[in-house]
Amino acid sequence: MAKPSGRPLSPHLSIWRWGPAMLVSILHRATGDGMAILGGILLVGWLMALASGPENYAWFVGLATSPIGYLLMIGLSWAFFQHMLSGLRHFVLDIGAGYEVDRNNRWAALLPVLGVLLTAILWAIIFFV
Repeated sequence: MAKPSGRPLSPHLSIWRWGPAMLVSILHRATGDGMAILGGILLVGWLMALASGPENYAWFVGLATSPIGYLLMIGLSWAFFQHMLSGLRHFVLDIGAGYEVDRNNRWAALLPVLGVLLTAILWAIIFFV
């Protein structure tokens, strides 16, 4: 066992305060993973149903248009919009803009609201147009 050196340990999470930027960063990773995993499974399932004939495709369409199917599709579309908006935010940060704390926190807090709003607009168009 290593003997203590007397040097301070890394503070890790003890010095960080929770903020909107942290939430958006975590949501960016979670939505990317969710789209890759769940979206990939649904895409492969759709392609398999399409290749398996009309009965299997009709079964898949029935599943996709069920309440659970709609919930999954709405969740995937929210994940897409959230991930896209967060990616655009990261792009702006990568070019060196938006690092002012107040502006960064405002945009980070606005992104989940915009993601929900864009999802609602998309599904309003799908259901009502």
